[in-house]
Amino acid sequence: MATLYHHQYYHPLLLQSSSTKLCSTKSLCFSNYSNSHFRKSLSYKTHVPKFPLTVAFALTQSDSPKSSNPDPQTLLRELAVNLDLPSDYFAKLPRDLRLDLNDAAFDLSNGPVLDECGQELGETLLNLTRAWESADTSTSSSLAKQLPLLETSLTDREKAAFGKRLLSAGRRFQSMGQYGQGELERIAKSMISVGKLLSATAVPTTEELPKAESRTFKFGELQVEVTPEKAIIGAVIAVVFGILSWQLSQGIQSISDGKLQYANDNALLLAKSLRTSLIAMFYTSTLLSGFSAVGLVLLAVQLKSKNE
Repeated sequence: MATLYHHQYYHPLLLQSSSTKLCSTKSLCFSNYSNSHFRKSLSYKTHVPKFPLTVAFALTQSDSPKSSNPDPQTLLRELAVNLDLPSDYFAKLPRDLRLDLNDAAFDLSNGPVLDECGQELGETLLNLTRAWESADTSTSSSLAKQLPLLETSLTDREKAAFGKRLLSAGRRFQSMGQYGQGELERIAKSMISVGKLLSATAVPTTEELPKAESRTFKFGELQVEVTPEKAIIGAVIAVVFGILSWQLSQGIQSISDGKLQYANDNALLLAKSLRTSLIAMFYTSTLLSGFSAVGLVLLAVQLKSKNE
């Protein structure tokens, strides 16, 4: 069998040309692949970071100060701790600070506290007020410990009213300034903090609207709500008292100097001076009664117009 050998000869220039073409083809393929891979990689990379950015934004929003607001019960417990003072602390306060303490007590329970804050909390605030006015620190401390428990049962309207009262009383404590180891300042800080938080509670505008604001007159332990009817009754009493004062002044003035008979001149001069003083006093009383009656009538008209 004859074997045929075919020998192929490659010219060096052809080899160089073919190798150059091969290399350029490979380079072009690699370049196209690289560009395609780079575009895909770039497209992937430009779309991927959106998720981490969203997560970071969500985390940033969750760490905002609004979400880190303290709980009202926590602040009320802090207030109870600050009011846990030695048993004779209020009794040892100077006179001016005792007056400020009474003002704080008045702001805490002024007006229709039972209607605005509820029966249970209202009675607690009234008892706390009496404890402050009588400088009973132990009773004040025990009543303050009940506030965190009562806060959970309040409606939004009652929370807002309670917060306003705490805010007003806290400012009274703040006006006392520095005293002792800063106990009053800490009480003021706690009251104002929880007052601002509770008073910011949204009050519903439907059925649960607060009652019309009323004026209250307080004198010592006496606390009377001022109404148009009571103002008219007071005006009538002022008119009656003014008429009596006028009649007494006229009766004393009708006594002539000739009817005054005394043993000596000194007694006569004393009687005349006393007569003049009584006439002036009853005239003044008549004038003040008239002003009081007019003022009470105007107050009754103003209260009646507000109620309407």
